[in-house]
Amino acid sequence: MTTTQPAATGAKPTLAWGNDRVTLTFDWDAESPVTCVAVAVAGRTLPVHRVPAVEILTADAGHRPASGRLAHTEHGARLRYVDHHEIDEGGVRRLVIRERSGDLEVRLELTARDGVAAVTSRVIASNVGDGRIVLRAVASWVAGFTARDHSGDALAGWERLTGTNDWLGEGRWTRTPLRGPDFVPLAEHLTGHNPRGSLSAVSTGTWSTAHQLPTGILESREASLALAWQIEHNGAWRWEIGEDTAGAYLALSGPTDADSGWSRVLTPAESFESVPVTLALGVDAVSAIGALTDHRRATRRTHPDNTAMPVIFNDYMNTLDGDPTTEKLLPLIRTAAEVGAEVFCIDAGWYDDSGYWWDSVGTWMPSTTRFPGGLGEVIDAIHAEGMIAGLWLEPEVVGIQSPIADALPVEAFLQRNGERVVEHDRFHLDLRHPTARAHLDAVVDRLVADFGIGFFKIDYNINPGPGTDRDADSVGDGLLRHNRAHLDWIDGVLDRHPDLIVENCSSGAMRMDYAMLSRLAMQSTSDQQDFRKYPPIAASAPISILPEQAASWAYPQPEMDAEESSFCLVTGLLGRFYVSGHLNRMNDEQRSRVATAIAVAKDLRGEIATAHPHWPLGLPRWDDAWLALGLRGAKSDLVSIWRRGGANATTLSFPHLVGHDVEVTPVFPLDLPAWHTDWDATTGTLHVRGTDTRLAARTLRLSHRPTEVDDDARTGSH
Repeated sequence: MTTTQPAATGAKPTLAWGNDRVTLTFDWDAESPVTCVAVAVAGRTLPVHRVPAVEILTADAGHRPASGRLAHTEHGARLRYVDHHEIDEGGVRRLVIRERSGDLEVRLELTARDGVAAVTSRVIASNVGDGRIVLRAVASWVAGFTARDHSGDALAGWERLTGTNDWLGEGRWTRTPLRGPDFVPLAEHLTGHNPRGSLSAVSTGTWSTAHQLPTGILESREASLALAWQIEHNGAWRWEIGEDTAGAYLALSGPTDADSGWSRVLTPAESFESVPVTLALGVDAVSAIGALTDHRRATRRTHPDNTAMPVIFNDYMNTLDGDPTTEKLLPLIRTAAEVGAEVFCIDAGWYDDSGYWWDSVGTWMPSTTRFPGGLGEVIDAIHAEGMIAGLWLEPEVVGIQSPIADALPVEAFLQRNGERVVEHDRFHLDLRHPTARAHLDAVVDRLVADFGIGFFKIDYNINPGPGTDRDADSVGDGLLRHNRAHLDWIDGVLDRHPDLIVENCSSGAMRMDYAMLSRLAMQSTSDQQDFRKYPPIAASAPISILPEQAASWAYPQPEMDAEESSFCLVTGLLGRFYVSGHLNRMNDEQRSRVATAIAVAKDLRGEIATAHPHWPLGLPRWDDAWLALGLRGAKSDLVSIWRRGGANATTLSFPHLVGHDVEVTPVFPLDLPAWHTDWDATTGTLHVRGTDTRLAARTLRLSHRPTEVDDDARTGSH
């Protein structure tokens, strides 16, 4: 949708573009660059603070005024509109805006899909001159989000929702007002200049979600606007919130010179494409996350697993712990099949003869000591039970004691100053090198051909640092090229093996980004082994990833009582059901409980793959006594509720069900005392009272009758 005004009218030319859910409006003139001046969602249009839509930092053109920001670059101010064009291909709409600053030409490429309130953005920078251009940062998205021409404090009422990851403590989200310690009143209007600082988060290296998350939300209840974003890159990135004299902006980027040692030299006629980022809009945080959920589903690689979602048993977590043998596996295989598992994955250790495999991995040949009759005997047992056979693999690393370390050329590894990078006794393959890629292709193809492997758990337990300086303009440039080669390798594997199911894992969720997850089937959400600490991880996971990709471990054990076992099983139930535990040591009643949970998971998976997440008790906090994750469907909601102490009652909020008649029924477990529930239609709240057991969990269904009020129009939620 496009409207323009000619410059002759005295007004700036304007361009309104989007789809049926979201519209962005841009303007420009001969004295100013292209700028996003308004956003529209759910029938409301908000004029926003003006900042250049493209910001690029080069060696010969820095900031004005001097700062460490992504914004306020000299090129950003100098760029001038050249032209634009639009493409509509079956509901996928694209807008390309071209600008120029001297010998630097840029194309801002935006993509929106009908029915999805989200826009994906990237920038292509090209050298159209005769000299060199040294890039130091290329932001993929820059736009204001506070109201333009406001009276009073532009940040008043705005909050940020941001998350922190760590091994065993993934997805710790907080809601914080922007006006406060992050942005104190500076009286900057007295200086005549914009401030120089910002609130930023960065990731360096290849663990893209090892600390800060590339996903976040900005929300203003007063403005009825929320913006959720994700940076879709498996390497270094930066997001930035900045306050100017007249308002605030959000900037999203891949690697930069200042943060991750990235620079790129463009010779004449050469171009560079920034990493893709996506901005989703809604009237509140939940609806913006719903729009991001729609985007993730719309952009996933087409694969049978997207809807099949078979239940997986993995032998690792709190069970074999990387020590598989034929003797240990065969009883587990039988009982996993009995309870209804559809995939059986042999986790770490299957390639090890020595007892210590960490620094010797790389050949990925089956152990002969662990499997006296050969690994094929175990794989055949999995197939005989009607299950898909899976193996754990950590393909990108080669142990320093592995024969592969000497068999491959040194150029096939990430390097610094001619030395191969070593992290925790491992080298790291450089997938730009054809020998490295050929080695991994041969490994995967051999395991599929020799054993009929249909599932790989791809792990990733080291971060090699800022990058490699071999055949690169900078260490960050080398890493970015490797990151992109890694994605290309994954695409090649799935092209050759279109039915292969691949799990994304990296010490839990240290690489939980949508460069990876747009391609891979599922994400292990944590390595957390204490079942009492897992619920906040499982409950928060759908902020970052699709519910149907969120594999939160359900690992009941024989020594657990019925409530503890059910607690474990509920933790995984509203995601990709991922089971472990000593099933073969359980009694009939315990195994029956696991079998019931698996049957319920199979019944729910179709709903999970189309539902939208919400949090009836608010963002889950690490030490909360009560936590809840809701999934909203067309005719009913599913909600898992965990109690970890505290009072024996709590109240959950379902604002989208205000005025609805709701029937509450238990989903799982059904063999334990039911929790008492009271529904209040006038407030959309569910009062829940548990039993005397202080550690317990339940999954419930809230079936609601349709009303004449359209929920989407009333709440903006999905």
